[in-house]
Amino acid sequence: MEAPLTEQKARLRRGLLSNKIYMRVYTAYASAEFGNWFDSLAIQVLVGYRWQAGPLMLALIPVSLALPGIVLGSVAGLAADRLNKLKLMRLCDLLTAVLTAAVLLAPGVLWLLPLLALRSAVSALNVPAQQSLTRSIVREDQLLQAASLNGFVTQGSKIAGPLLGGLALAALSPAWCIALNACMRLFSYVLLLSIKNADVNGSIGANTDVKEKAGEQAAMNAGDQAASGKPFSARTMWKEGWSFIFRSRLLRNTMLFGLLGALSIQMVDFQFASLFRNLAPDKEYLLGWLVSAAGAGAVLTIAAINKVERGTGYGIRLGGGYALIGAAIGGLGLLPPGVSPLPVLLLGLLMGAGNGMFMIAFNYCLQKETPPHMTGRVFGIQNMVLSTVMIAAPLLGGALVDLAGPRRIFAGFGLVIALIGAAGMLLRRLLWPEGKDGRKTAEA
Repeated sequence: MEAPLTEQKARLRRGLLSNKIYMRVYTAYASAEFGNWFDSLAIQVLVGYRWQAGPLMLALIPVSLALPGIVLGSVAGLAADRLNKLKLMRLCDLLTAVLTAAVLLAPGVLWLLPLLALRSAVSALNVPAQQSLTRSIVREDQLLQAASLNGFVTQGSKIAGPLLGGLALAALSPAWCIALNACMRLFSYVLLLSIKNADVNGSIGANTDVKEKAGEQAAMNAGDQAASGKPFSARTMWKEGWSFIFRSRLLRNTMLFGLLGALSIQMVDFQFASLFRNLAPDKEYLLGWLVSAAGAGAVLTIAAINKVERGTGYGIRLGGGYALIGAAIGGLGLLPPGVSPLPVLLLGLLMGAGNGMFMIAFNYCLQKETPPHMTGRVFGIQNMVLSTVMIAAPLLGGALVDLAGPRRIFAGFGLVIALIGAAGMLLRRLLWPEGKDGRKTAEA
C-alpha cells in the first residue's frame, strides 16, 4: 500500500505547469488576450486618427462591444454547460479570426461597428467556455494557481500589448496590428486543434482524475436536487440577490459609490483618441504608452497593497482610488498641445495606481461581505449594472466632447471623479461603518 500512496503524493506535488493539456489551453488564451490589446489600440487609432471620426462615433465603439455581452450573457453560460467546450472554443477562435480579417476590409465606421458587435458576440461565447474547460482539466488543489495565471495574463497583456502596439504603430499602420490579432487567433485555434481525446462534455480523456471528480460532483448535484424536491427558479434566485444587496448597508453603499464613479469615468473612457488627436496629432503611439503606463501602475499598486496589512478601511481605498483616477484624468485634460511623452507616462502611472487601489478594495469588499451561496448572484448583478452604464455613459460623454472639446471635458470630469473620491474618504464612517472590533458591519 505504501508504494501507491507515495506515487499519489508525488503526483499531487507536481505543479500545474506539468499539465500539458492545460498549458496548451493557457497558451491559446494568452495569445488571444495579447492579440486583443494590439487590436483594441489599433482600432482606436484607426477610427480616431485615420478616419477622423467624431466623439459620438468613437462612443459607439464601446456600445457595440458591450451590447452582445448583455444580450448573450446567460445564453453563453448555458452553451458552455451544454456543448463540447473545446469544440466551442475552437469555433470561436476561427470565427474571431475571420471577423478580424473582415475588419481590415471595413471602409468606414458604419461597416466597422456591426463587425465589432459580431466579434464581441463570439467572445461572449468563448469566455465561459474557456473558464469551464479550465475547471474540467485542472485538479481541485490547482484551481487557485490556474486563476492566478489567468489573471497574470490579463494584467500582463494590458501592459505588453499596448506598449508593443504603440511601438508598432509608430513604425507600421493600424492594419498590421489588426492583422496580428487575426494571426494570434489562428495560432490559438491550431493549439486547441492539437488537443485530442475530448469527450462530449468537454472533459479531457487523458486527465482521469478530473473525470472521476467531475462524475462525483455531478452525482452530488443530482442528489442535492432530488433531496430538495425542485430547484429554485432563476427568477427567485435573482430576486434574492437584489434583496440581499438592498438589505446590506455596506454592500449597497459600496455598489452605489462604485456606480457613481464608473458613470463619470465612462464619460471619457473611450474619448482618449479624441484627446490625443488634439494634444499630439502626429504621435499616434502615445495612446498605447498611456494604457501601458496605467497597466504598470495598477500591477505595482496591487503588488504593494497585497504586502500591506488590511488595516485600512474601505473608504480610504475606494475613495483614494477614485481621487487618484480623477487627478490623472483631469491632469490629462490640462496638458498643452504638443506635449512630450513624460507627463503622459506619469499621469498614466497615477491613473493605474488609482484603478488598482479601487478594484482590489471593491472586489475584496464584495467577496468578504457576501456569503458563499450569494456570491455569484451579487457579482452577476454588479456586472449587469456596470454593463448598462457602459451603454449610456459613453454616448453622453461623446456628445459632451463634441460640444465642448476633449480637453475641457477631461478636465471637468477629472475634477468630478476626484471630488467623488474625496467625498468617499470624508464620509467613510457614514458609508462604511466600523464596529468596535474594527470589522465592518454589513447589515443596516
